[in-house]
Amino acid sequence: MLTLEKSLATAWQGQDVYKLLMQLDGEVYREKEGRRTFRFAVADKSYFAKVFMGVGWKTLLACLFKFRKPIVSAENEKKAIENLTRIGIATMQLAGYGRRGVNPARIQSFLITEELKPTISLEDYCRDWNVNPPSPRWKRALIQSVAQIARTLHANGIMHRDFYLCHFLLDTTPSPGQFNSGEPQLYLIDLHRAEQHRHLKERWRIKDVAGLYFSSMDIGLTKRDLLRFIEEYRQCHWREALRKETKFWEKVKRRGHAGYREFKRKNPELFRESAR
Repeated sequence: MLTLEKSLATAWQGQDVYKLLMQLDGEVYREKEGRRTFRFAVADKSYFAKVFMGVGWKTLLACLFKFRKPIVSAENEKKAIENLTRIGIATMQLAGYGRRGVNPARIQSFLITEELKPTISLEDYCRDWNVNPPSPRWKRALIQSVAQIARTLHANGIMHRDFYLCHFLLDTTPSPGQFNSGEPQLYLIDLHRAEQHRHLKERWRIKDVAGLYFSSMDIGLTKRDLLRFIEEYRQCHWREALRKETKFWEKVKRRGHAGYREFKRKNPELFRESAR
């Protein structure tokens, strides 16, 4: 199976696209476990590619022995992009997809998406909120937008599994002075591990929401900000949400703090730099 948008199909006509992508130069963002993610340009247009060269039997069996669903190709992310588009969550725009092979450990595949620009991740955008906070109105709008995405995702049986601020991209098309008004345009990205289920178990919702909580712990959110997220996510007053789902939010808090401690343990240099 192979599909490409017109500009890529024209530029790569007559070539083995799989081989081309595996050898193509670009700005590499990740390279591990038989998967390479990089940025490249064709005809003055920028793209991101995720290329799977085959995960290998070692990785495949390790996932199976741990009762984890192995991700052996780009198909999972392709379906996730299509599902998010269907339910109205802004995400990446597909520009190409291919898959070949039968052996699950040796499947070759790729996913190409158009670069979303100009954008900035919420992790980077919110990084200095402790010392340079946004206007209350703009912060409220961002919190509500993130909560709306989480609610829509989970209401449709989708779990992201890497649900962190770094995977929300904020459209920066407006000038900086306009960030104090209007509605933010957010894109949800990195759907490599996303899963679709008929019924989303509570523990999966907890994992996603706890990921958001943990990734926002250093940006200076107040208790009122957190309660505003809860209200938007559950679509009721925070008192009612906490009364009805006491255990749920306690588990989110515990898991969020545990994730933060583990991240701090594995990345002590980041915290030493921030303390300077």
